[in-house]
Amino acid sequence: MTVAPRNRWLVLTAVILAFLPVVVDMTILHIAVPSLTVALGASGTEILWIIDIYPLIMAGLLVPMGTLGDRVGHRRQMLTGLSIFGTASVCAAFSQSAMMLILARVLLAVGSSMIIPSVLAIIRQTFEDPKERALALGLWSTVASAGAAIGPLTGGFLLEHFWWGSVFLINVPIMLVVLPVVFLFIPNRPIAAEGRWKIGHALLLIAGLIATVYAVKTGFKAGPSPWVFGVLALGLGLMAWFARLQTVASEPLLDLSLFRKPAISVGMLMAFVASGSFAGFELLLAQELQYVYGRTPLQAGLFMMPLVVASAIAGPIAGKLAGRFGLRWLGTAGLAAASLALFGISRSNIGGDGVVIGCLMAVLGFSLGVGLLASSAAIMGAAPVEKAGAAGSLEATGYELGAGLGITFFGVLLSTIYRANFVAAGVPGADVGVASGSIGEAMVLAGRVGGAEGEAIAAAARVAFASAHGSVLMVTSTLIAVLALVVFVALRHEAAPVDAQPVPAGH
Repeated sequence: MTVAPRNRWLVLTAVILAFLPVVVDMTILHIAVPSLTVALGASGTEILWIIDIYPLIMAGLLVPMGTLGDRVGHRRQMLTGLSIFGTASVCAAFSQSAMMLILARVLLAVGSSMIIPSVLAIIRQTFEDPKERALALGLWSTVASAGAAIGPLTGGFLLEHFWWGSVFLINVPIMLVVLPVVFLFIPNRPIAAEGRWKIGHALLLIAGLIATVYAVKTGFKAGPSPWVFGVLALGLGLMAWFARLQTVASEPLLDLSLFRKPAISVGMLMAFVASGSFAGFELLLAQELQYVYGRTPLQAGLFMMPLVVASAIAGPIAGKLAGRFGLRWLGTAGLAAASLALFGISRSNIGGDGVVIGCLMAVLGFSLGVGLLASSAAIMGAAPVEKAGAAGSLEATGYELGAGLGITFFGVLLSTIYRANFVAAGVPGADVGVASGSIGEAMVLAGRVGGAEGEAIAAAARVAFASAHGSVLMVTSTLIAVLALVVFVALRHEAAPVDAQPVPAGH
């Protein structure tokens, strides 16, 4: 069955509308962290789980859900994914506890992982003319970049007028519009996929990731213990088992043999670091602007616009630069610029040097966007033609893993330095153990205690967080600088400059 010409642009509108809440959801929650911390009384560790459970679950499910769509039909899978996403949005909006919100975010990730592969498959199936297909994919890419960019601003606007749950509830009317359009106008297509659907491999990867991340977060907050080491060993063992299964399987979920090519290994490392640095920095900046400098959510969202807008426009520009200068120089220069921007931000006064910080954030966003483009081109350019699909799956998994583990790295490192600085402040009479857990917990305690003692807790927390944030950025700047050198050396045998395609923000 072929889509009628008069309906194909309506189909494109439907799938883009379906995709927009998914990509916005990757960044919109960062602005809401202070509000939901107070509302739910969430600890610093719970906040990290609320944020990064979404990309961690998606990292394990994107590939098998793409395969499942080939087997059951992408229309059916998209309808299921939209229903799950809409239901999970309602559950998240009205969550009464941090654990309930974490579970709702798991459901959101399941729905998203069903929607994303179906969007691209439906676009390719609907537009048979190559020129129209290129235009449709270009429109999708633009919306993907714009969605990631407007996430913080949308979140800030909603929180300015409504409660924190509105950042999830806004998805519901979109789902109510998209569901009937998808049902009526997207056709069923023949299902020709064969082979086994290896969801067990994906669940093994997810279990290993969650166990490892849990052990890291718990170990840094509560200190090492036999329980922490046991969970860490379990997580690493599950991931090793997953890797072993991929190397011996005739049809692996992720083709790890691609890592034998240096360009692909370096490309994955760049994708991992770039996406992780962007997600981690955006989350910490949103908290510092609101907790330390008293910005409203909308003001914080506006303040972050140079970062996200520069990242959104980096892909098309970097694609032209890659064709002219080559990936080695582009990747090295992008990472070096990101390192210098982070160093500059770490040494600047975020509350006072608005113009300087805005310029540095624009450089950071653009250079990390360049890094993502260079990583994509390195991976896809080095992959054999017959393994292009496997390389694309590996790349998408790397982006989501980078975002999830980047948030964990930033959060754990920040929490460790913050706790040391807060305890050193010598706040008397208060429950220092609670207040030193995170700045959110400190602010909740300060509000409950009140008076001079409460203000002392809040002041100590602001100083400790600002100091810790600077230290985290310095460490991250150093790691990215080292990676720039690695890229420069590892890609020294790169062929002539290649034509690259832009990577949508948030991917």
